[in-house]
Amino acid sequence: MTKLNCNRTLLFTGTGKGKTTAALGLVLRASGHGLKSLIIQFIKSDDSTGEISALEHIPEVKIVQTGLGFLPAKDAPEFLEHQRAAIKGMKHAAEALASGKWDIIVLDEIVNAVYTGVLDEDEVIKTIKKAALKTVIVLTGRHASEKLIKIADTVTEMRLLKHGFETGWAAQKGVEF
Repeated sequence: MTKLNCNRTLLFTGTGKGKTTAALGLVLRASGHGLKSLIIQFIKSDDSTGEISALEHIPEVKIVQTGLGFLPAKDAPEFLEHQRAAIKGMKHAAEALASGKWDIIVLDEIVNAVYTGVLDEDEVIKTIKKAALKTVIVLTGRHASEKLIKIADTVTEMRLLKHGFETGWAAQKGVEF
């Protein structure tokens, strides 16, 4: 059975490397077909990454960073600033999802935002369910809840078996950022 006139939600989660990279690969593939993609990064705030530089050359793709960087502990004073930034990002996502202007919308690190409590899970799910028809929604981040897994049509878990950091590799341009 082929589904038509509905949305599709993909979820890339797990402790392994590659969740954002998989979402970016999907966006690259879609741009080759002329599809329009929006990427909203909920935690990341470094505008000098390779993906931002590369995506500037693809007119079908827009990337927006709404995060403030690594999340502090919930009891840290700056946690509320991160929460306000995430909520602002979610308002932007809600408008984009409902607009029908985008074929694909990536909500990068939104799973982490839910897990850490900067975003309310039920609000995120309600917003996703209000997306315009035929929108492909991609969620990324560690610690996906059962609720997020349930609403997704495709779920991939990246599992860490070994990481270069363990043997002394620092974050490498073009690989980690």
